[in-house]
Amino acid sequence: MHKRKIGMISFAHLHAVSYLEALVRRDDVELVGIADENRERVEPFIRKYQLPYYADYRELLAGDVEAVIISSENANHAEMTIEAAKHKKHVLCEKPLGVSREQMRQMIEACQAGGVQLMTSFPNRYIPMIVEAKRAIERGEIGEVVAVKATNKGEMIGGWFNDPSLSGGGSLMDHTVHVMDLLNWIFQSQAVEVYAQADSLFHGIDMDDAAMVHVKFANGVIAALDASWSRKHAAPYKRDLTMTFIGTEGVISLDYFAQVNEIYSETTGHAEWSYWGDNKDEMLIDDWIQCLKEDRPVSITGEDGYNSTVIALAAYESIRLNKPVRL
Repeated sequence: MHKRKIGMISFAHLHAVSYLEALVRRDDVELVGIADENRERVEPFIRKYQLPYYADYRELLAGDVEAVIISSENANHAEMTIEAAKHKKHVLCEKPLGVSREQMRQMIEACQAGGVQLMTSFPNRYIPMIVEAKRAIERGEIGEVVAVKATNKGEMIGGWFNDPSLSGGGSLMDHTVHVMDLLNWIFQSQAVEVYAQADSLFHGIDMDDAAMVHVKFANGVIAALDASWSRKHAAPYKRDLTMTFIGTEGVISLDYFAQVNEIYSETTGHAEWSYWGDNKDEMLIDDWIQCLKEDRPVSITGEDGYNSTVIALAAYESIRLNKPVRL
């Protein structure tokens, strides 16, 4: 059996760990190495899985690796993806795809020119309850959807996430893209207008940690999203994802992190939730590898990554202008 040779570039983003764990469980993948300029960040995984280490990601790309997962700081996605495309390597890139329209277009065009696939990491598309909600909406079970109310709140991770030159923005950038990708995918309709407000309300930082984003789609749907870093240390779980689809004949409400066990411990001093539901990161990796094996188009393209991120960028423009922005 031919094993797909996969490499990983940077563990700056936390999802890299779960991607690694999904890869090592597969018998049709050979993990050929980890590249990260910060060896300390990846040392536990190099040691545990006895993997080759590369201080320079270009050395990894120069080898016989077939595809790479890029989980670097957001601002570095473009350079690394373009370099991978030059080396004829397929790419799975963490979200947001890039921090500017120009960067993302360059990434997409470089992969097209190199004859390789660019997939954007949006694991929420694989959540069974979201997949079924999409099917129910397509079947017309709640009539015509007229509005969506969503939350995608999380904790403030800190580090490079709080450096706009590396992250491209605060909580608005971090959380808007996930939900907007889901709405783009479910409705198959382009966003046409964005209005947003944001501020620093929770952590005293010089960037947005709270944001409300309103989006109008070409099909007439209005969506409102709370994209914030409002989860404090005492919260039983560090993030959420809720969506309410309001239709002319019914409502669908989703709460992804409702799949939890409640834990009360004197050790931690507060309640905790232990998630037991579906492993969306593993499902993302499974689909990506299967697409590569079958030489078929990836399920979540670079264009998908672009279409969600331009909404976040328009939201920042709306905040700057203090008015709605047309796309």
